[in-house]
Amino acid sequence: MKIRYLHTMVRVKDLEASMAFFRLLGLEEIRRSDSEKGRFTLVFMAPPGQPECPVELTYNWDGDEGLPADSRHFGHLAYRVENIYELCQKLMDAGVTINRPPRDGHMAFVRSPDNVSIELLQEGEHLAPAEPWASMENTGHW
Repeated sequence: MKIRYLHTMVRVKDLEASMAFFRLLGLEEIRRSDSEKGRFTLVFMAPPGQPECPVELTYNWDGDEGLPADSRHFGHLAYRVENIYELCQKLMDAGVTINRPPRDGHMAFVRSPDNVSIELLQEGEHLAPAEPWASMENTGHW
């Protein structure tokens, strides 16, 4: 029996804000589908050159009444990044809270506008500890 990864779906409350967040991470829109009958939009975003690894942003036009307030029920999305310090600085400069800073030069966690936990992992060897990350405390939870 074969199995193949397709995507991770997350519900979003503000499609444009969520897309802007994932663009900050470096993802790009690879596909979009609007359903008049179902009254929703699906936007698939993936890292450049990796269309087989998308996140599906599901936006319900009439809101999400009755859905869980905290979208943590699925865990988190994880992305390997070229330079964790540079990406965390870019995110912080754009107003994103770094919930778990990359103190170890290897791993960080942030949250999307819809409270989706995102794990960032340094590609290759851990980077040497550097400020402000080495002494930065956790903020909230991830």
